[in-house]
Amino acid sequence: MELAIETSGLVKTFGMTRALDGIDLGIRKGSVYGLLGPNGAGKTTTIRILATLLRPEAGHATVLGHDVVRDARAVRRMISLTGQYASVDEDLTGIENLVLVGRLLGLPRREAKERARQLLDAFGLAEAAKRQVVTFSGGMRRRIDIAASLVSTPEVLFLDEPTSGLDPRSRNQVWDIVRAIADQGTTVLLTTQYLEEADRLAERMAVIDHGRLIAEGTSEELKASVGANALHVRLQDREARERATALLGEEAYGTILPATDPRTVSVTISDTARAAAALTALSGAGIAVAGFSLGAPSLDDVFFALTGRPTEATPKQEVVV
Repeated sequence: MELAIETSGLVKTFGMTRALDGIDLGIRKGSVYGLLGPNGAGKTTTIRILATLLRPEAGHATVLGHDVVRDARAVRRMISLTGQYASVDEDLTGIENLVLVGRLLGLPRREAKERARQLLDAFGLAEAAKRQVVTFSGGMRRRIDIAASLVSTPEVLFLDEPTSGLDPRSRNQVWDIVRAIADQGTTVLLTTQYLEEADRLAERMAVIDHGRLIAEGTSEELKASVGANALHVRLQDREARERATALLGEEAYGTILPATDPRTVSVTISDTARAAAALTALSGAGIAVAGFSLGAPSLDDVFFALTGRPTEATPKQEVVV
Protein backbone atom coordinates (compact mmCIF):
# COMPACT_ATOMS: atom_id res chain seq x y z
CA MET A 1 0.00 0.00 0.00
CA GLU A 2 1.47 3.33 -1.11
CA LEU A 3 1.20 5.94 1.63
CA ALA A 4 0.60 9.62 0.91
CA ILE A 5 1.03 10.68 4.55
CA GLU A 6 2.99 8.99 7.29
CA THR A 7 3.68 10.22 10.82
CA SER A 8 5.52 8.67 13.74
CA GLY A 9 5.51 9.90 17.33
CA LEU A 10 4.46 13.48 16.57
CA VAL A 11 4.69 15.72 19.64
CA LYS A 12 3.75 19.40 19.84
CA THR A 13 3.36 21.59 22.92
CA PHE A 14 2.03 25.09 23.48
CA GLY A 15 3.33 26.29 26.82
CA MET A 16 2.15 23.75 29.38
CA THR A 17 -0.38 22.21 26.97
CA ARG A 18 0.68 19.04 25.16
CA ALA A 19 -1.39 19.41 22.00
CA LEU A 20 0.02 16.25 20.39
CA ASP A 21 1.39 13.37 22.40
CA GLY A 22 2.84 10.85 19.96
CA ILE A 23 0.60 10.63 16.88
CA ASP A 24 1.20 7.76 14.43
CA LEU A 25 -0.67 7.80 11.12
CA GLY A 26 -0.45 6.01 7.79
CA ILE A 27 -2.78 7.37 5.09
CA ARG A 28 -3.19 5.59 1.77
CA LYS A 29 -2.58 7.58 -1.39
CA GLY A 30 -5.82 8.57 -3.13
CA SER A 31 -8.04 8.00 -0.09
CA VAL A 32 -10.22 10.19 2.12
CA TYR A 33 -9.07 9.96 5.74
CA GLY A 34 -10.84 11.47 8.73
CA LEU A 35 -9.41 12.87 11.96
CA LEU A 36 -12.13 12.88 14.61
CA GLY A 37 -12.22 14.54 17.98
CA PRO A 38 -13.63 17.44 20.01
CA ASN A 39 -12.26 20.96 20.07
CA GLY A 40 -8.79 20.94 21.59
CA ALA A 41 -8.10 17.30 20.71
CA GLY A 42 -5.17 18.16 18.42
CA LYS A 43 -6.74 17.78 14.98
CA THR A 44 -5.86 21.23 13.67
CA THR A 45 -2.36 21.01 15.13
CA THR A 46 -1.80 17.78 13.20
CA ILE A 47 -2.98 19.41 9.98
CA ARG A 48 -0.77 22.46 10.52
CA ILE A 49 2.31 20.30 11.05
CA LEU A 50 1.60 18.27 7.91
CA ALA A 51 1.06 21.52 5.97
CA THR A 52 4.49 22.77 7.21
CA LEU A 53 2.94 25.63 9.21
CA LEU A 54 4.19 24.25 12.54
CA ARG A 55 7.28 22.27 13.51
CA PRO A 56 6.92 19.29 15.83
CA GLU A 57 9.08 19.03 18.96
CA ALA A 58 9.52 15.30 18.43
CA GLY A 59 8.69 12.63 15.89
CA HIS A 60 8.62 13.01 12.14
CA ALA A 61 6.12 13.24 9.30
CA THR A 62 6.30 12.80 5.55
CA VAL A 63 3.93 13.86 2.79
CA LEU A 64 4.38 11.94 -0.46
CA GLY A 65 7.82 10.90 0.72
CA HIS A 66 9.02 14.40 1.67
CA ASP A 67 9.84 15.28 5.27
CA VAL A 68 7.64 18.18 6.41
CA VAL A 69 10.57 19.85 8.19
CA ARG A 70 13.58 19.14 6.00
CA ASP A 71 11.69 19.26 2.66
CA ALA A 72 9.03 21.81 3.53
CA ARG A 73 9.26 23.60 0.19
CA ALA A 74 8.71 20.37 -1.75
CA VAL A 75 5.73 19.51 0.45
CA ARG A 76 4.12 22.92 -0.16
CA ARG A 77 4.30 22.42 -3.92
CA MET A 78 2.14 19.30 -3.66
CA ILE A 79 -0.49 20.25 -1.08
CA SER A 80 -3.35 22.64 -0.51
CA LEU A 81 -5.02 23.64 2.75
CA THR A 82 -8.52 24.88 3.44
CA GLY A 83 -8.75 26.03 7.04
CA GLN A 84 -11.72 26.47 9.34
CA TYR A 85 -12.41 30.00 8.18
CA ALA A 86 -12.81 31.44 4.69
CA SER A 87 -9.55 32.77 3.27
CA VAL A 88 -11.00 34.53 0.23
CA ASP A 89 -11.35 38.31 -0.05
CA GLU A 90 -14.94 39.33 0.65
CA ASP A 91 -14.58 42.59 -1.30
CA LEU A 92 -13.71 40.74 -4.51
CA THR A 93 -16.13 38.82 -6.68
CA GLY A 94 -16.04 35.05 -6.93
CA ILE A 95 -14.15 35.03 -10.22
CA GLU A 96 -11.77 37.77 -9.09
CA ASN A 97 -10.79 35.69 -6.07
CA LEU A 98 -10.01 32.62 -8.14
CA VAL A 99 -8.15 34.57 -10.81
CA LEU A 100 -6.08 36.23 -8.07
CA VAL A 101 -5.10 32.85 -6.65
CA GLY A 102 -4.22 31.61 -10.13
CA ARG A 103 -2.01 34.61 -10.80
CA LEU A 104 -0.26 34.18 -7.43
CA LEU A 105 0.44 30.58 -8.43
CA GLY A 106 2.08 31.81 -11.63
CA LEU A 107 -0.66 31.10 -14.17
CA PRO A 108 -0.91 33.44 -17.18
CA ARG A 109 -3.95 35.74 -16.96
CA ARG A 110 -5.93 33.93 -19.67
CA GLU A 111 -5.23 30.52 -18.13
CA ALA A 112 -6.14 31.82 -14.67
CA LYS A 113 -9.50 33.09 -15.95
CA GLU A 114 -10.25 29.81 -17.70
CA ARG A 115 -9.41 27.80 -14.60
CA ALA A 116 -11.59 30.12 -12.50
CA ARG A 117 -14.55 29.61 -14.83
CA GLN A 118 -14.08 25.83 -14.74
CA LEU A 119 -14.10 25.79 -10.96
CA LEU A 120 -17.09 28.12 -10.67
CA ASP A 121 -19.05 25.82 -12.99
CA ALA A 122 -17.95 22.69 -11.13
CA PHE A 123 -18.90 24.16 -7.75
CA GLY A 124 -22.27 25.51 -8.86
CA LEU A 125 -21.17 29.15 -8.51
CA ALA A 126 -21.22 30.31 -12.15
CA GLU A 127 -24.29 32.51 -11.64
CA ALA A 128 -22.62 34.20 -8.67
CA ALA A 129 -19.26 34.66 -10.39
CA LYS A 130 -19.54 38.45 -10.60
CA ARG A 131 -21.01 38.98 -7.15
CA GLN A 132 -18.87 40.10 -4.23
CA VAL A 133 -18.15 37.22 -1.86
CA VAL A 134 -19.57 39.31 1.01
CA THR A 135 -23.01 38.63 -0.49
CA PHE A 136 -22.49 34.83 -0.56
CA SER A 137 -24.29 32.47 1.81
CA GLY A 138 -22.26 30.37 4.24
CA GLY A 139 -22.39 27.35 1.96
CA MET A 140 -21.33 29.40 -1.07
CA ARG A 141 -18.40 30.88 0.84
CA ARG A 142 -17.25 27.41 1.84
CA ARG A 143 -17.47 26.22 -1.76
CA ILE A 144 -15.50 29.20 -3.11
CA ASP A 145 -12.91 28.63 -0.39
CA ILE A 146 -12.44 24.98 -1.40
CA ALA A 147 -12.41 26.03 -5.07
CA ALA A 148 -9.54 28.39 -4.29
CA SER A 149 -7.62 25.42 -2.88
CA LEU A 150 -8.00 23.62 -6.21
CA VAL A 151 -6.88 26.31 -8.67
CA SER A 152 -3.72 24.23 -8.92
CA THR A 153 -4.80 20.61 -8.47
CA PRO A 154 -3.03 19.36 -5.31
CA GLU A 155 -1.86 15.82 -4.75
CA VAL A 156 -2.89 16.16 -1.09
CA LEU A 157 -5.72 18.36 0.17
CA PHE A 158 -6.13 19.21 3.85
CA LEU A 159 -9.65 20.19 4.88
CA ASP A 160 -9.96 21.48 8.43
CA GLU A 161 -13.61 21.13 9.53
CA PRO A 162 -14.89 21.94 6.02
CA THR A 163 -18.60 21.98 6.93
CA SER A 164 -18.49 23.60 10.35
CA GLY A 165 -21.52 25.86 10.82
CA LEU A 166 -23.19 24.93 7.52
CA ASP A 167 -26.83 23.99 7.11
CA PRO A 168 -27.61 20.37 6.05
CA ARG A 169 -28.10 21.25 2.36
CA SER A 170 -24.77 23.11 2.13
CA ARG A 171 -23.05 20.31 4.05
CA ASN A 172 -24.27 17.75 1.52
CA GLN A 173 -23.00 19.93 -1.32
CA VAL A 174 -19.53 20.09 0.25
CA TRP A 175 -19.59 16.31 0.76
CA ASP A 176 -20.29 15.83 -2.94
CA ILE A 177 -17.34 18.08 -3.75
CA VAL A 178 -15.00 16.14 -1.47
CA ARG A 179 -16.04 12.84 -3.07
CA ALA A 180 -15.41 14.26 -6.54
CA ILE A 181 -11.96 15.51 -5.52
CA ALA A 182 -11.01 12.09 -4.15
CA ASP A 183 -12.35 10.34 -7.26
CA GLN A 184 -9.84 12.35 -9.31
CA GLY A 185 -6.95 10.89 -7.29
CA THR A 186 -6.27 13.58 -4.69
CA THR A 187 -5.60 12.35 -1.17
CA VAL A 188 -7.93 14.15 1.24
CA LEU A 189 -7.29 14.48 4.97
CA LEU A 190 -10.20 16.09 6.76
CA THR A 191 -10.80 16.97 10.37
CA THR A 192 -14.33 17.03 11.70
CA GLN A 193 -16.49 16.97 14.81
CA TYR A 194 -19.38 15.64 12.74
CA LEU A 195 -19.09 11.90 13.02
CA GLU A 196 -21.73 11.43 10.32
CA GLU A 197 -19.40 13.35 8.00
CA ALA A 198 -16.53 10.94 8.59
CA ASP A 199 -18.92 8.01 8.24
CA ARG A 200 -20.08 9.28 4.85
CA LEU A 201 -16.71 10.31 3.42
CA ALA A 202 -13.73 8.60 5.03
CA GLU A 203 -12.26 5.27 3.98
CA ARG A 204 -10.47 5.12 7.32
CA MET A 205 -10.45 7.40 10.34
CA ALA A 206 -8.59 8.08 13.56
CA VAL A 207 -10.06 9.25 16.85
CA ILE A 208 -7.86 11.77 18.68
CA ASP A 209 -8.37 12.86 22.28
CA HIS A 210 -6.02 14.87 24.52
CA GLY A 211 -3.45 14.81 21.73
CA ARG A 212 -3.36 11.03 21.54
CA LEU A 213 -4.63 8.64 18.90
CA ILE A 214 -7.02 6.36 20.79
CA ALA A 215 -8.53 4.38 17.92
CA GLU A 216 -8.04 3.91 14.18
CA GLY A 217 -9.76 1.94 11.47
CA THR A 218 -12.74 1.86 9.14
CA SER A 219 -16.15 2.98 10.32
CA GLU A 220 -17.26 -0.65 10.63
CA GLU A 221 -14.15 -1.61 12.61
CA LEU A 222 -14.61 1.24 15.07
CA LYS A 223 -18.28 0.42 15.56
CA ALA A 224 -17.46 -3.26 16.07
CA SER A 225 -14.98 -2.30 18.80
CA VAL A 226 -17.88 -0.93 20.89
CA GLY A 227 -20.20 -3.88 20.50
CA ALA A 228 -22.36 -5.69 18.00
CA ASN A 229 -25.50 -3.65 18.72
CA ALA A 230 -26.83 -0.64 20.57
CA LEU A 231 -30.23 -0.57 22.30
CA HIS A 232 -31.92 2.85 22.29
CA VAL A 233 -34.88 3.06 24.69
CA ARG A 234 -37.28 6.01 24.67
CA LEU A 235 -39.03 6.47 28.01
CA GLN A 236 -42.52 7.78 28.58
CA ASP A 237 -41.37 9.85 31.56
CA ARG A 238 -38.16 11.87 31.25
CA GLU A 239 -37.87 11.85 35.05
CA ALA A 240 -37.26 8.09 34.87
CA ARG A 241 -34.11 8.43 32.82
CA GLU A 242 -31.77 8.48 35.82
CA ARG A 243 -33.33 5.34 37.27
CA ALA A 244 -33.29 3.60 33.89
CA THR A 245 -29.64 4.47 33.34
CA ALA A 246 -28.69 3.21 36.79
CA LEU A 247 -30.64 -0.02 36.30
CA LEU A 248 -29.08 -0.86 32.95
CA GLY A 249 -25.65 0.04 34.28
CA GLU A 250 -26.04 -2.11 37.40
CA GLU A 251 -27.21 -5.08 35.36
CA ALA A 252 -24.09 -4.71 33.17
CA TYR A 253 -25.96 -5.05 29.90
CA GLY A 254 -23.19 -3.03 28.28
CA THR A 255 -21.72 0.46 28.11
CA ILE A 256 -24.15 3.31 28.67
CA LEU A 257 -23.98 5.55 25.61
CA PRO A 258 -24.66 9.28 25.19
CA ALA A 259 -28.14 10.49 24.34
CA THR A 260 -29.07 14.12 23.75
CA ASP A 261 -32.79 13.34 24.12
CA PRO A 262 -33.69 13.56 27.85
CA ARG A 263 -36.20 10.74 27.40
CA THR A 264 -33.71 8.30 25.81
CA VAL A 265 -31.31 5.80 27.35
CA SER A 266 -28.82 3.98 25.12
CA VAL A 267 -26.63 0.98 25.95
CA THR A 268 -24.42 -1.44 24.01
CA ILE A 269 -25.89 -4.93 23.78
CA SER A 270 -24.07 -8.14 22.86
CA ASP A 271 -27.14 -9.96 21.49
CA THR A 272 -30.92 -9.74 21.09
CA ALA A 273 -31.54 -11.91 24.16
CA ARG A 274 -29.78 -9.32 26.32
CA ALA A 275 -31.89 -6.59 24.71
CA ALA A 276 -35.07 -8.44 25.66
CA ALA A 277 -33.75 -8.91 29.20
CA ALA A 278 -32.98 -5.20 29.48
CA LEU A 279 -36.50 -4.25 28.41
CA THR A 280 -37.98 -6.79 30.84
CA ALA A 281 -35.88 -5.34 33.67
CA LEU A 282 -37.12 -1.83 32.92
CA SER A 283 -40.73 -3.03 32.90
CA GLY A 284 -40.23 -4.93 36.15
CA ALA A 285 -38.91 -1.76 37.79
CA GLY A 286 -42.02 0.14 36.76
CA ILE A 287 -40.22 2.22 34.14
CA ALA A 288 -42.58 2.72 31.19
CA VAL A 289 -41.04 2.42 27.71
CA ALA A 290 -42.52 4.45 24.86
CA GLY A 291 -40.43 2.77 22.19
CA PHE A 292 -37.07 1.20 21.44
CA SER A 293 -34.73 0.33 18.59
CA LEU A 294 -31.85 -2.10 18.23
CA GLY A 295 -29.10 -1.63 15.68
CA ALA A 296 -25.43 -1.01 15.02
CA PRO A 297 -23.81 1.64 17.22
CA SER A 298 -23.18 5.04 15.65
CA LEU A 299 -19.81 6.74 15.55
CA ASP A 300 -21.12 9.03 18.30
CA ASP A 301 -21.58 5.90 20.40
CA VAL A 302 -18.03 4.83 19.52
CA PHE A 303 -16.55 8.16 20.52
CA PHE A 304 -18.37 8.20 23.85
CA ALA A 305 -17.32 4.64 24.61
CA LEU A 306 -13.68 5.50 23.88
CA THR A 307 -13.47 8.86 25.62
CA GLY A 308 -16.29 8.92 28.15
CA ARG A 309 -17.85 12.05 26.66
CA PRO A 310 -19.62 13.14 23.46
CA THR A 311 -17.69 15.00 20.76
CA GLU A 312 -19.32 18.34 21.61
CA ALA A 313 -17.57 18.49 24.98
CA THR A 314 -14.37 20.50 25.30
CA PRO A 315 -12.28 19.64 28.38
CA LYS A 316 -11.87 22.65 30.64
CA GLN A 317 -8.14 22.14 31.05
CA GLU A 318 -7.49 22.16 27.28
CA VAL A 319 -6.95 25.06 24.96
CA VAL A 320 -8.41 24.90 21.46
CA VAL A 321 -5.52 24.14 19.09
